[in-house]
Amino acid sequence: MHDLNRRDFVKTTAALLGAAALPTLPSIATAANPTAGADVLRVIQIGVGGIGGMDRNAISRHPKAKIVGLIDVDSAPLEKIGPQFPDAFRETDYRKVFADRLGEFDAVNVCTPDHSHAAPMLLALANDKHVYGQKPLVQQLEELTMLEAAVKAKPHLATNTGNQRMGGAGRRIAVDILQKNLLGKAIAGYCWAGTKRGSATDIELPQAKQPPANIDWDLWLGPAQKQPYRDGIAPNKWRAWWDFGTAGLGDWGVHLLDIIMYAYPELISPMTVKCEAPRKANWYHCTQCEATMTYAVKGDRFKSDTFRVYYNDAGISPDLRAIGIPKDRAGANNTVVQCEGGTLFIDAGGKNLEIYVNNKLVTLEDIGATKDVGDYAHWGSWIERALGDQDVKVWTPFEAGLRMTECAILPVKASRFPGQELQWDKKTLTFTNNQEATDTVVRRTYRDGFALPKVKA
Repeated sequence: MHDLNRRDFVKTTAALLGAAALPTLPSIATAANPTAGADVLRVIQIGVGGIGGMDRNAISRHPKAKIVGLIDVDSAPLEKIGPQFPDAFRETDYRKVFADRLGEFDAVNVCTPDHSHAAPMLLALANDKHVYGQKPLVQQLEELTMLEAAVKAKPHLATNTGNQRMGGAGRRIAVDILQKNLLGKAIAGYCWAGTKRGSATDIELPQAKQPPANIDWDLWLGPAQKQPYRDGIAPNKWRAWWDFGTAGLGDWGVHLLDIIMYAYPELISPMTVKCEAPRKANWYHCTQCEATMTYAVKGDRFKSDTFRVYYNDAGISPDLRAIGIPKDRAGANNTVVQCEGGTLFIDAGGKNLEIYVNNKLVTLEDIGATKDVGDYAHWGSWIERALGDQDVKVWTPFEAGLRMTECAILPVKASRFPGQELQWDKKTLTFTNNQEATDTVVRRTYRDGFALPKVKA
């Protein structure tokens, strides 16, 4: 561990945010992938607890990858996990790692809470580090365009989103069916998550109290505005809090919307979003949300010039009989795509893929679909790509993950304006018919020392 006084902290932060002050690897303008041909991909993990275990274990099992650093603002998981990686350094502040250890790692795995996703990902890309980022990739709408621009500026870097469910053949078969238009022109997409992150009714804000001794609360807050610790935030209930999470819709979006976004690349950005909710989201996310996003589309793959994606939480499913499935389905975390020639149903795990034509269940053979979509190693593909194998396909690089993320978090932001159809213009980052929405749910004011770096080619 390094001690950092206030003067050194200010100097370090300035260096991190100023490209000229940081030692960086060559950019794409002067060099190819800096890790191409390397024997081992050296990976640091930012966010060790929670879902970090799944990523860390998968990455460390790969013969060409090594965890060389563990960073977490919570000392408890560092103390628990650290001994499993005796050669890896431990740190509480990822910014110090970039300032002091830039030459010791090649790639970054970001598993922090949602509000802290964008900053380390952008800092990694700015310094020519490959990035595996957990979903949703960002928490703020403005961060969508910032990360999108960063990826375009660094095309030689390998990125991947925490969408491990694409490893199952079922979801990739579903994409293949829709890409080939085996069910005819697309009408609409439906997704519903089972989680209830938040409350359907107003609840009282918990009292402020001292944070747990093992958590550096200031670092945990990161870019969020200074505020006291309260019960029900850290270490693992932050998803339901407006300042830190993206509720159930953001949590599950990538896992449910991926098939629709992959099948129809024409779905660039919604032009409208509407979220029906039992209350207006405040400091705590609401649940029982039913959202509709409308995309403008062209071409003969769609029945009309608009395509709607319906996305709900709390297990609220559509009327399946009305969209071509002649029975009710229990459970949640499912995706349905309705087309003129049939309806596709699939669960999040990809094991239950069903096709209905004329309200009858048919086989894949009946519609000419293939089961031969090959194997896919979710974490391994990212590692191999980072090491220079351009023939390896990464199923959810940031380019794709950002489209899914936008569709997942737009209704979350719209839950502050329940029942209102908001007209969204991603290019200008505005809700053109609602100035209040533009002013309040598009971006955040970042605290000093946690501003997001700009990534240059």
